Amino acid sequence: MSRKPLIAGNWKMNGTLESGGALAQAVADGAAGAACDLLVCPPAQLLYPIGRALAGTPVQLGAQDCHAEEKGAHTGDVAAPMLSDIGCSHVIVGHSERRENHGETDGTVRAKAEAAHRAGLIAVICLGETEAIRDAGKTNSFIIGQLDGSVPEGATAANTVIAYEPVWAIGTGRTPTPAEANEVHALIRSHLSDRLGAEECAKLRILYGGSMKPGNAAELLAQPDIDGGLIGGAALKAEDFLAIAAAAKG
Repeated sequence: MSRKPLIAGNWKMNGTLESGGALAQAVADGAAGAACDLLVCPPAQLLYPIGRALAGTPVQLGAQDCHAEEKGAHTGDVAAPMLSDIGCSHVIVGHSERRENHGETDGTVRAKAEAAHRAGLIAVICLGETEAIRDAGKTNSFIIGQLDGSVPEGATAANTVIAYEPVWAIGTGRTPTPAEANEVHALIRSHLSDRLGAEECAKLRILYGGSMKPGNAAELLAQPDIDGGLIGGAALKAEDFLAIAAAAKG
């Protein structure tokens, strides 16, 4: 089954009104005719102005995180309905940096994904193994455990995207081959088919988040179970981000 690729840019903690606005405009200007869906996820303070700048363009707006509750005494957090209210279509949950730096568990990620679904947002659920887990030969069992713990009931291809981040390959110079990356993507699809059903899971987009760049994007995106990328550093340069998008043939 054909799945339209999704190229998502995670800007992380980067950007000002001036630089972020210029980056978003450059991406929007180059988005015409893209054979894939495009998504940018700026830091929270830029969501509203960049959302306004992207209105009427093919580029969608996403957030980098949300709280599991809809409102309340949670200083510094942002609720999923707030994101929906300012025009977000997606929200990333369970990014490896949130799991590591903020101690987020699979249960935390699952609750955030449920909150995203209630707010009408598409949850981009991230998962992936560390170098120690990889070297111990425990990748498959670890990924299956994360899937079982992080993906909520009611997840569908319409409200959920999975992003596989091999943590051991991010910024280390050590990378899986496209075939090795695809093996994990195929495992994710196969395992989730027991819950979502084979037909629904055939529609589910699974992104690769292990340092996809213009130089390796075409080979990665040619793999049968890699349906796009969650782009970090390369998303901060419009030329690189659009080059990756151009490699996604649809």
